Amino acid sequence: MSMGWIIFILTTIGFHIGLYGMFKKAGITAWKAFVPFYNGWLMVEKMQLRTYWFFLQFIPIVGQFVTIWICIRFVEHFGRFSLLHHAAAVFLPFLYFPYLGFSKNERYAGLNIVKNYKKSAAREWVDAAVFAVVAATIIRTFVFEAYTIPTGSMEKTLLVNDFLFVSKSSFGPRLPNTPLSFPFVHHTLPVTGSKSYLEWLKIPYTRVFASPVKRNDVVVFNYPVGDTVISEFQSEVNYYDYLRMYEARGGNRASLLAERDDILVRPVDKRENFIKRCVAIAGDSIRIIDGTLYVNGKINDIPPASETFYFVSTNGKDFFSEDFLKEELNISLDDPEQRDVIQVPEKPNTWRMNLTASQVDKVKAFPFVIPGSVVRDLNTAGFGNTFPYDSAHFKWSEDNFGSLWIPKKGTAIKLTPENISLYRRVIEVYEGNRFEELNGKIRINGVETDSYTFKMDYFWMMGDNRHNSQDSRFWGFVPEDHIVGKASLIWFSWQHGPRWSRLFRSIK
Repeated sequence: MSMGWIIFILTTIGFHIGLYGMFKKAGITAWKAFVPFYNGWLMVEKMQLRTYWFFLQFIPIVGQFVTIWICIRFVEHFGRFSLLHHAAAVFLPFLYFPYLGFSKNERYAGLNIVKNYKKSAAREWVDAAVFAVVAATIIRTFVFEAYTIPTGSMEKTLLVNDFLFVSKSSFGPRLPNTPLSFPFVHHTLPVTGSKSYLEWLKIPYTRVFASPVKRNDVVVFNYPVGDTVISEFQSEVNYYDYLRMYEARGGNRASLLAERDDILVRPVDKRENFIKRCVAIAGDSIRIIDGTLYVNGKINDIPPASETFYFVSTNGKDFFSEDFLKEELNISLDDPEQRDVIQVPEKPNTWRMNLTASQVDKVKAFPFVIPGSVVRDLNTAGFGNTFPYDSAHFKWSEDNFGSLWIPKKGTAIKLTPENISLYRRVIEVYEGNRFEELNGKIRINGVETDSYTFKMDYFWMMGDNRHNSQDSRFWGFVPEDHIVGKASLIWFSWQHGPRWSRLFRSIK
């Protein structure tokens, strides 16, 4: 038995023993303290609270805070109103409740003492602050969360410094894997740089009121290959890419771990948040041919604002005005990070431009653009730089990729030497199996097999900015337990000032 379970059992026993003593002092039949739910009903009844408080405890997650509030109210009926006593009731009930229940210095004071108690102004402020933190945490965890677009991978659908609301309820709220964490901080505390969460208590993947992700939804999810992180790079260079480069120079995993002391392992809910478009769902088959995405044999709907790189040749006499680039193409030449228009050194008067379909038509209309010169810049050669990084079997590139089947819960596949690199990480890492491959034989959890049945649904995510996106083409499938929510609304946008036209725009 793990230490976590031992601690959980001991704290649960301590809590109920304490409640036994408190019930006895309050004139409630003491043994009833050990009956789950019924003990809560008796506390509500004894304190003459409205009945709905008992039933509010059954709302997922929110109910836990209601239960805590009921326990604090019960403590107040023992004449204990100070913040210190309430903190002990919340964080150390397995010690504090036995003290209240069995100490000769403590007694049940009843309803009158609660009615006659008046809080100080400072205490009112503290209670209000605690309530605000709890309410905001519940909303942020289970209803919606603000999110800022950090990169251009979804342009021009979403732009850098678009501020979004992400709906957590669209696909069903996900219970946090690590509920013991600092409020409003994702995985790292400011200033100290230490972890913002504790792993003493872990909740297995659970989603309430689940609703399916649909094709072409814009989805926020935890970075699947962010389970291991080099803190120097975070998600800018993922650990597995770095490891492949390290191994190419003659190193190995063991020597890398010995060399670096900044390699971290993160639980699912504390991995970096990414945002992409779900172009394929569980059970779909995808293929990319010359930059065109096919899902189940049909061309996938291309988002109107999706962009990709084109070569554009001019007559060498004129070029697009700065106003046209800024207003029509959303390209600022003053931006030092600007990469959406670059002159091609080996091709005189030819530019590489990142454009949407409608922008291509505008560019072609200029008289100085050579007719027929606006063509897509495709990466169609297999360089082994895409998922599954198995050049012996898959010479894929970002613009010529697949065919690939997306794993579906409850569906079995036959495992072969040719396809094992596609699904090994799913089987071993995302679904937690012990995987061994030796002499052409596959063993899963110690049992030799040539098939596997998936436990979760998976999704294929791609950025609308197809040539400037770290997406599933480079790291593979997104498991359902990594899904955070659906991007629903742009509530603000900024680039050298507000982008007024983007405010309160729904995301499609």
